Amino acid sequence: MNASKLPDLNTLSLEQQVAQMVVVRASGYLFDHQIQYPAWEPKAAKLQHWLQNLGVGGVILLGGSAPELALRSQQLQNWSKIPLLIAADIEEGVGQRFSGATWFPPPMVLSPIGDKNPALAQEYAEQMGAITAEEALAIGINWVLAPVVDVNNNPDNPVINVRAFGETPADVSCLATAFIKGAKKYPVLTTAKHFPGHGDTATDSHLELPVLPHTPERLGEIELPPFIAAIEAGVDAVMSGHLLIPAWDAEIPATLSEKILTQQLRKNLSFGGLIVTDALVMGAIASRYGAREAPVLAVEAGADILLMPVDPEAAIAAVCDAVKTGRISPDRIRASCQRIWQAKQKVAYGEENDQEDKGTRGHPDAGNCVETLDPLPCLPFSASSSVSPLLAQLAQPKAIATAAHILRESTQVFGSVPLDLAKDSGNLRNLIVVDNLLDCEFLCRTAPALAIPEQLGYKSQLVDCHTPSMSVCGGEETFSATVLQLFIRGNPFRGSAGLTQMARDWFKKLLKTGELQALVLYGSPYVKKLFLAALPPGIPCISSYGQMQQAQAIALEILFGRAYQNSR
Repeated sequence: MNASKLPDLNTLSLEQQVAQMVVVRASGYLFDHQIQYPAWEPKAAKLQHWLQNLGVGGVILLGGSAPELALRSQQLQNWSKIPLLIAADIEEGVGQRFSGATWFPPPMVLSPIGDKNPALAQEYAEQMGAITAEEALAIGINWVLAPVVDVNNNPDNPVINVRAFGETPADVSCLATAFIKGAKKYPVLTTAKHFPGHGDTATDSHLELPVLPHTPERLGEIELPPFIAAIEAGVDAVMSGHLLIPAWDAEIPATLSEKILTQQLRKNLSFGGLIVTDALVMGAIASRYGAREAPVLAVEAGADILLMPVDPEAAIAAVCDAVKTGRISPDRIRASCQRIWQAKQKVAYGEENDQEDKGTRGHPDAGNCVETLDPLPCLPFSASSSVSPLLAQLAQPKAIATAAHILRESTQVFGSVPLDLAKDSGNLRNLIVVDNLLDCEFLCRTAPALAIPEQLGYKSQLVDCHTPSMSVCGGEETFSATVLQLFIRGNPFRGSAGLTQMARDWFKKLLKTGELQALVLYGSPYVKKLFLAALPPGIPCISSYGQMQQAQAIALEILFGRAYQNSR
């Protein structure tokens, strides 16, 4: 079968149809020895078996550079007999996951911009959507797992936090729909997540099951409006949240609840597109329902796509068994496959924003499962000469400038800047505190957070969770002045969005010794108040939503009054 064409659904066996409902995780790197998450990312032989023999419907990728992804995505398409949906969590642009492409600050950066200039914030959101979609297609990604439409009205939220566009339904609805509008200029799928709303929780669903104890009225007032707005804007998919919503279903998480996915989302909100589960390997689901039962419950609930099941082969077998025993009807499987076909036809045909109503309906001939689809918009794997034109779409000057404008508009300055370096001449320290240097993608030898202070005579010191705690207590080299740079934000599996004890200890110590010259915060805006309340007058503080190198350069240019010169 030609890998660029969709078969007639009638020719697929039950097993093949169910396999189309499965999206597996894979490394973005090309070689097995580069796999970084072996518990989740199969080696090449197993992945090829899943695609070629089982016929799974899609892949979600993480890791690698953008140019590698261009090759990797086409390799996967070539392995599959049926065109794949290739997805990535690129809420902050393609560069968030795949180096070399444009990396935007987190979506919440637009909220303070919108407070001053709503039209400008919407313009930025639309540009973020368009640039993300364009760069995704350039490297073979046709499914953007964004935007996040959760309303982050809980400052202690450890997993959504700055991934949300804001703290009110109005802000999130406005900015998320602008993102969707921008993305719809290109033939990619967009995804509103995490239904019915993960913003007001203090538990990370990657680890445990959060409970959202609100009334139906409150859910309708706060959580649901952004999803309604996204659906009206033509979003292609809605991702479920691993959340217990007692007001709607007191026993089963939303991802596995027919009352929530079918009754609330499909029927009450009239959503006709793809319903995709959040990753089924996450602790909130995997630890409670197991590798076989969770996929069956999700399909019963109304999910079309099973994202990252613990064991893809077991998941396919379990759902097929449920059909054969009468627990799930064959029509239920076919309905999901029909929606998957419509989504695949959309990315294959390249339907754009001027056909807004087709985001959830697919091509007019979708019901006939035509055999004459044009090739998917991705690279011929063997034709390396084709790579350059598409890669030229990555990190264009306009895209980089857009990210810089957003960062400059949102960076906050407290106190007097630039620093008077002559005032604190002597033994100067640049102290950088991060959660875990081993997982840190925004720091390297040439990162502005290190390079700019070092060019000015500062000695860099980096500490993280692996640094012995005794180093905070004294005994190390003394310094006349210290610039303290803290990288703090909520992230999946972190378990907390707030300050680490290590950051608290260093801040307190530097205040006690009188060494603190300036404070720079990257990431969460919620920790800013805690620091500012204790910061003596005269010590400046710079706060940036971004953590990437572009954010570092802008923040430190403001602090020191001079531009970053990469002389290494």
